[in-house]
Amino acid sequence: MSNLNKSVNLQTVDAQFVNNIFKDTLDFEAAALSLFHFQYNNNAVYRQWCESISVPPASVNAISKIPFLPISFFKTKKVVSGVFEPSLIFESSGTTQTVNSQHLVKDGAIYEQSFIAAFEREYGPVKDWCIIGLLPSYLERQHSSLVVMVDKFIRLSTQKESGFYLYEHDKLAEVLQQLEMRGQKTLLIGVTFGLLDFAEKHALHLKHTIVMETGGMKGRRQEMTRAEVHALLKAGFGVTQVHSEYGMTELLSQAYSKGEGRFHCPPWLRMLVRDEEDPLAVSETGRGILNIIDLANVYSCSFIATDDVGVISDDRSFEVWGRVDNSDLRGCSLLVV
Repeated sequence: MSNLNKSVNLQTVDAQFVNNIFKDTLDFEAAALSLFHFQYNNNAVYRQWCESISVPPASVNAISKIPFLPISFFKTKKVVSGVFEPSLIFESSGTTQTVNSQHLVKDGAIYEQSFIAAFEREYGPVKDWCIIGLLPSYLERQHSSLVVMVDKFIRLSTQKESGFYLYEHDKLAEVLQQLEMRGQKTLLIGVTFGLLDFAEKHALHLKHTIVMETGGMKGRRQEMTRAEVHALLKAGFGVTQVHSEYGMTELLSQAYSKGEGRFHCPPWLRMLVRDEEDPLAVSETGRGILNIIDLANVYSCSFIATDDVGVISDDRSFEVWGRVDNSDLRGCSLLVV
């Protein structure tokens, strides 16, 4: 990857660096190591964390040696690389009993570039799809990264039916049937409890529509396993697979599953696993607690230790099996065990 060198103690990030992150010629390890040095030098919270666990920057010469910041820091600290006024502030949904995470985004264009590129790698041009957003509760609050993404997809779509449908289930059912009749490719993307509520009221048989759940019960329903949720949605919508999106407030990138809960990352997003007994022991495959490298998080922190338990396969696809005991139940949680 041009202008990246594993040995460079990167002090600044320019537009070329950012653009290179999203190219197919990406040298992931070089980019990750360069960003580590940039964020160590420019992110006080991250640097203090590295110092607290006694990891000097000179010792970091491979991805496996990069320290990962606990995701909980986004709840109590300003996790920023550099000094800036954020163009966007993303906030997790959480519950009334939890402290919400905040992600201060310097440049919203980077987020837009990331989510469009990630979606189109899996599904083709957004403009070819009718985009239906079923995101109750998310639309009713500010600072949702998911709403920003879906809103942009709707505006990129060339179909007049594209839009958000709050609690208009009857109207939505009619629109989906019209789209099916003319064979229009449609994405029905929704928070889990919203899709379940809709499926209970309207039995459909969708052939040209992808149903994509983004997680999210928010106390509206009893937590269910992913298999249980997908079984209900398959029956309600008459589809053979339910797709899923894996994203979170603290990330500017998403992974997608086209069925069975197996997610695939775009090239600039990578999952690793850390040992449950030794959190500094990180592997590229196997079962453990998921760590994330999101190169799009240029101006926050690209190296995040999540509370999600999962497994990573040899092809770098991954599954999410649940959450670490005693971790906060997030608004976007979907238990799978």
